[in-house]
Amino acid sequence: MQFSDEGYIIKMRRHGESSLILTVLTRHNGKVVGYVKNCLHKKNLGIYQLGNSINLNAYARLEDNLYSFHVDLLRPDAVNFLSSPERLAALGALCELCNDCLPEKEDTESFFNIIDNFFKHILEDNWKTYYSYFEFYLLDYLGIGLDLSECSATGSRTDLKYVSPKSGKAVCASAGEPYKNRLFAYPRYIVEKNYFPGNNEIDNVLKMTEFFLNKNFFQLHGLKFPENRANLRNKLMNKHNFSDSGI
Repeated sequence: MQFSDEGYIIKMRRHGESSLILTVLTRHNGKVVGYVKNCLHKKNLGIYQLGNSINLNAYARLEDNLYSFHVDLLRPDAVNFLSSPERLAALGALCELCNDCLPEKEDTESFFNIIDNFFKHILEDNWKTYYSYFEFYLLDYLGIGLDLSECSATGSRTDLKYVSPKSGKAVCASAGEPYKNRLFAYPRYIVEKNYFPGNNEIDNVLKMTEFFLNKNFFQLHGLKFPENRANLRNKLMNKHNFSDSGI
């Protein structure tokens, strides 16, 4: 078993004095875990950082064996996060969600492009939008995506305003009005592929994706919701004075 690919480092675990067990989300081979021997030297410390883009050569004698990795740095993307507590929190949340949710060695190429967009736009003013797209499409990748095409109560395709926490389906304004305090806001900017929403819109989406990820994936599999992700909205809200009283 041998392949070469590009990807992002999403988890590192020290092994012995100078080696690492590395988890990498790759473009063509999905999430892979491997051993990097004698890599923790001063000259290499800039390579082995969460979020760095790397070129990976992987080898294993048998399919079930742990890969042996050879790593070359493509881009030191980790440095783009270090000066901002918000960005650093988002990186930690993304890495933890990818590590916990994505199976090993399965095709993630279309979803990888969503993650790639996040890293490539991290220094833009609207970087939080790209993070919210990541979580929204993570639901879809996991098979627990939302049905936002029509109102679950009336079948209407117009004036969609809410999302039901029970069904994950859209609800129109008239049908949802009596229950609006129990519904999520409709993620219009994602449906319309708008990359410049307001901060409250982004927060509403993260509030919704947190609920469905926890309910339909983590609780379903008896897993604890990632701590980095659990703290993310508070860090973003504190920075921008978001209101947590919306739907």
